[in-house]
This record gives sequence, structure tokens and C-alpha cells, in this order.
Amino acid sequence: MSSILTNSSAMNALATLKDVNRGLNQTQDRVSTGLKVASGKDNAAYFAVSETMKGDSGMFKAINEGMTATKNSVATARLGAETVSDIAQQIVERVAFAQTDGVDRADVQLEIDALVKNMGTAIEQATFNGDNLVDGTKVGAGNEVTVVNGVKRTGATFGTTSFTFEGVDLGAIKTAMEAIDVGTSTDLAADLATAEGQLAASITASTSLGITENALDGQMEFIDSLTDTLDSGVSSMVDADMEEEAARLQAYQVQQQLATQSLSIANQAPQNILSLFR
Repeated sequence: MSSILTNSSAMNALATLKDVNRGLNQTQDRVSTGLKVASGKDNAAYFAVSETMKGDSGMFKAINEGMTATKNSVATARLGAETVSDIAQQIVERVAFAQTDGVDRADVQLEIDALVKNMGTAIEQATFNGDNLVDGTKVGAGNEVTVVNGVKRTGATFGTTSFTFEGVDLGAIKTAMEAIDVGTSTDLAADLATAEGQLAASITASTSLGITENALDGQMEFIDSLTDTLDSGVSSMVDADMEEEAARLQAYQVQQQLATQSLSIANQAPQNILSLFR
């Protein structure tokens, strides 16, 4: 039965064309944006997780940048401590030399004084952006340096993680070395023991700062890897497979052409009824 009021074939063809156009538009959006999940409408669960992970990734990157300044401060302090250690070694050698009879101890003391002055200069200059970790102000309970080194999520609970370390007191080493005077000393053996003890303290300070710097480096490398993993995980959830979308786009374009032709043919069907009245 043919009807001039209801064209079922045209209605079906139109519905098919609408579906094809809808799929084509969606595929074109994915191709143009590179995303298969661009909003909560596309996939609410994936969108919520991906947005949270993007936020975490951004926070980790910002924290890593902040840790760079702290690491530079520690690296500068370590260089200062190593310089002080080298100078302390030279002072120990000068004091040991003064133990020998017939040595002009006054001249030796002049060398020691010059070395102590160099030590003081190294301590004063071992700062990064005004942050001094070698003057003793960051030593002891309550004076530690705390740096945020990450974020953590436990269920719905959000928090930060931190790393705490102490600076060193190179000023105390300088003061002890400054007190040594082989020119007037009555106990050179004690002076040598003092110098040796301060050398050991400077080595300990250098080692401590080196360990801290290495720990910061390790955490920063971990954060770099972690952000890469987070970004990769987000990508796998929301990014479009471009090869697949390209193939789907071509298929939809062909379907659109066929559906348009089918609708055109269906719309011509009522015209055939006129032939019955001729």
C-alpha cells in the first residue's frame, strides 16, 4: 500500500541519515580535538578520573620546580662545605708542620690565618638566593628545613608528603680553627688534635649535605617519572585513537552519501502514484 500522507521509507532513510550525521559529527570532533572524552557527557567516570589525575600531575610538576630551588641551595652549601674541608686539610698540614723544632712558627701562623680567612669567605658565599645552609641557623630541633616533595591520596583524603633535613654549622669549624695559634701555643699536640677534629667535622658536614642533595635528586627523578606515568595513564583514558577515528570518519562519509541517496529515492516514491491517474 502506498500513501501520500505517510512515507515510511523516507522516514526510515531520514532516521538512518540522522544517526550517520550524529556519528560523523562525533568522529569529526574527536579528530579535531584528539580526544574521545572531552567532557563529562562523553564518559563521566573517565572524565572525573582524568581531570583528577591531570590536577595531580600539574601539582607534581609545580612541586618539582619548587624542589629545584632547594636542591640548588643544598648543592651550593655542599660546595661550601667541601671547600672548607679542603682548607681545613691545609690547616692541619700547617699545624703538623709546626710540630717540628726549628720551624718559624710565626710564619706558619700567618699561613694559618690566611687560610682561616679564606674559610670565612667560603662560608659567607655558600648561599643560594639568600638561603644559607652552612651558618648554623638551620641546625637543631625546630630549625630544620622542610620541603614538600609530593602529594598523596588515600581514598577521598588528600595530603602532601615532605622531606626534612638540617643544615650544617661551618662557622663553628672556622671559630675553632681561628683559635689555634701555633706561634704562642704551649701544647702543639693539642692544637693538632683540635685541627684534626675540625677537619673530621668538615668532612661530616660535606657528607651530610651530599646525602641530602642525592635524596632530593632521587625524589625529583621519581617525580619526573611519576608525572610521565600519570600523563600516559590519562592519555590512554581520554585520547582518541587517531588511526581508528580516521577509518571511522571515511566509513561515515560513505554512509552519509548512501543515506542521502536512499532518502532522495524514498522521497520520490509518492511521485510514482501520479502515474496511476494517467
